[in-house]
Amino acid sequence: MNTAAAAMQPGCHREMISINRVSFSFGAKPVLSDLSFTIRERDFVGLIGPNGAGKSTLLRLIVGLLKPESGSIELFGTPADRFKDRHQIGYVPQRSQFNPLFPATVREVVLSGLFGRRKLFQRLTRQDQLRCDDALETMQIEDLGDKLIGALSGGQQQRVFLARALINNPKLLILDEPLTGIDAETQENFFHLIRHMHQKHDMTFLMVSHDMEMVRSYLGREPKETAGKLSFYVRHSHDVEDCAETDLFHTLRKEG
Repeated sequence: MNTAAAAMQPGCHREMISINRVSFSFGAKPVLSDLSFTIRERDFVGLIGPNGAGKSTLLRLIVGLLKPESGSIELFGTPADRFKDRHQIGYVPQRSQFNPLFPATVREVVLSGLFGRRKLFQRLTRQDQLRCDDALETMQIEDLGDKLIGALSGGQQQRVFLARALINNPKLLILDEPLTGIDAETQENFFHLIRHMHQKHDMTFLMVSHDMEMVRSYLGREPKETAGKLSFYVRHSHDVEDCAETDLFHTLRKEG
């Protein structure tokens, strides 16, 4: 679908990700074969499958870190290889892909999430710093801003990567096992956050998780579609009235 056609669709029916007969292999080992699936605006998609089924590979294909051997992927109605508005997408890869010796502070890592919307060496504004404060507070790591990322525990590092992905208030958030190494209280807060964003902040989610109970508790007991060993659980939010507040931290406050 071209960009003009996508723009004409009603808000909650616009295609955010269109996967069209995508296949991919690592060497002689097929990982994905003729996969098609569509994610629409305000969908929350939970992707479940055993190790080796291609979950992380699919996410890397979507964000452009890998290229399909055949088939195509569109983002917001634009072919993925021509999509320029990367600030509209937040991506949290598996923590195992991170180099713990990377010499950057927590604050620098979170602020780097803004680089997609401006030139790398352009001066950060006061508003940018406030966005960073908000993201740090949301993930309850505001006291870690000056620490080196490599000096943190695994759970703390994961909170930093989540804050980095959230700093732009993206339209589409892609999460690859985001809860690995996070304590139970932080998991609960994080689910509260993403549920609220899904329902009230016009945000679309694609999340890989091994936590079947969490996926089913919010997205339903049965997958909407299956493809090979992959199962796609989907919940759509029809809420049309966005939250009056725009900061992130308010989503963690007690409601009612």
